Amino acid sequence: MIKNSLGINLPEYIEGYGNVKPYMGAFANIENTSYTATRKNAFSKPNTKKLCLSIKESIEKSELKNGMTVSFHHHLRNGDGVMMAVIETIYEMGIKDISICSSSFTNAHENLLHYIKLGVITSLHTSGLRGNLAKEISTENVLKKPVIFRTHGGRARAIEAGEVKIDIAFIGAPACDEEGNMNGSEGKSAFGAMGYPMIDALYANKVVAITDNLVKYPLKRISIPEIYVDYVVVVDSLGDPNLIASGATRITKNPTELLIAENAAKVLIACDAIKNGFSFQAGSGGASLAVSMFLKDYMAKNNIKGSFASGGINAYLFELYKEGFFESLLDIQTFDGSIANEIAKNDGYIEMSASMYANPHNRSCVAHKIDMMMLSATEIDIDFNVNSITGSHGMIMGALGGAPDTAAGAKITLMTVPSIRKRMPIITDKVTNIVTPGESVDILVSDRGICVNPKRDDLKEKLNNNNIETRNIKEVYEEIISLTGIPSKVSYTDKIVGVVEYRDGTVIDIIYQIK
Repeated sequence: MIKNSLGINLPEYIEGYGNVKPYMGAFANIENTSYTATRKNAFSKPNTKKLCLSIKESIEKSELKNGMTVSFHHHLRNGDGVMMAVIETIYEMGIKDISICSSSFTNAHENLLHYIKLGVITSLHTSGLRGNLAKEISTENVLKKPVIFRTHGGRARAIEAGEVKIDIAFIGAPACDEEGNMNGSEGKSAFGAMGYPMIDALYANKVVAITDNLVKYPLKRISIPEIYVDYVVVVDSLGDPNLIASGATRITKNPTELLIAENAAKVLIACDAIKNGFSFQAGSGGASLAVSMFLKDYMAKNNIKGSFASGGINAYLFELYKEGFFESLLDIQTFDGSIANEIAKNDGYIEMSASMYANPHNRSCVAHKIDMMMLSATEIDIDFNVNSITGSHGMIMGALGGAPDTAAGAKITLMTVPSIRKRMPIITDKVTNIVTPGESVDILVSDRGICVNPKRDDLKEKLNNNNIETRNIKEVYEEIISLTGIPSKVSYTDKIVGVVEYRDGTVIDIIYQIK
């Protein structure tokens, strides 16, 4: 066994994953930047036809075989119909032992469990996992190999570094021409930015564009160009864009969350973070959006204009941009179908790839330009380590997303959580799994007070100078467990069901099967 810098014991080798490189700090692995990814050479002849009559024909022409890796994106979120249509076809063709490298999995992908049990799928690479699929993996160890969890920036880095080799990328394209030029902002299934599959298209051996909106060549606004696309398939529907947004993308009406949001806004103002030219990332949660609402009032009163807002852009952030509170938006994944076609209409609304967004092994990335970011999670501990992948019960139930990426890059990382959820302490002595290390988290705002990471005495001094009281996080924890009691610890088997990679490819934690 080896230990990472957080004191977590890790095996030196994990079956189905490989050799383990331990996490040793947010920027300790900066020398590991040698990229080995290659893409199979291709050529074209005049009058070559890319259009296929079916998904099956595109798979046959792409020469998918047992044991290969396919990739998907989740821009349609709960409305995605592409992944399951492809996997069902793969099953019907008798192909097995497939690895799926998806930017994430949602409720739309619950039926993957059926194909896992049939041996069609034996490996998953993702940012997040929820629902019955996550439950079965957590408790029954139904996969032959552990799920590999990566951040959005970490997934792009792994593909570019050749650590993940995609044989066929299946890209849902709301607008596409016969040569494969595509975008995500036009058509009946428009979802907005195409940040995730941009990297897949660059490095996959074969690329299949799947569209329900074939337009005349050439498509006038191109997110992914034809030079990377091998085949085009026209289907009746990519899914339901009405299911892109969820309750999490609306401003909360919960009184406790509103109080937390108001205090978070006061903290950012007191830290002198809200000034002309500041950059900002808010999460998709209702509390984070409420922080944006309170900041808007302050910005309006003080004639403050931000530089950019980034990440997954929702309708409220777009509204702030249109009203002049930000000069631009940088979008990797549009969180609201109602603004899916706005990228094509606004010069300041900029689409970015996952690599541009958060790959730490680039010459620069947007995540390292952010002045402040807010995150929420399932747990935070007294060392400010954050968990967003499992709950206190040990069950896989969430995602890494871009939180570890932007927390590492932002000048101020602020976490907003209630202290207790469903009678379970959210502030705890030790999180079940670490996703974002405490060294990247600066301030916690909860309903029981404001806690500043001891490494940020400069921020604590600013808060004190503005008469904002702070508390010791250990005292808050003691107060919470005096009310809830200390929850019993989860029991695990020795079977590894998940490997949590930090954004640089090192292993920050391991998820074991629940007994």
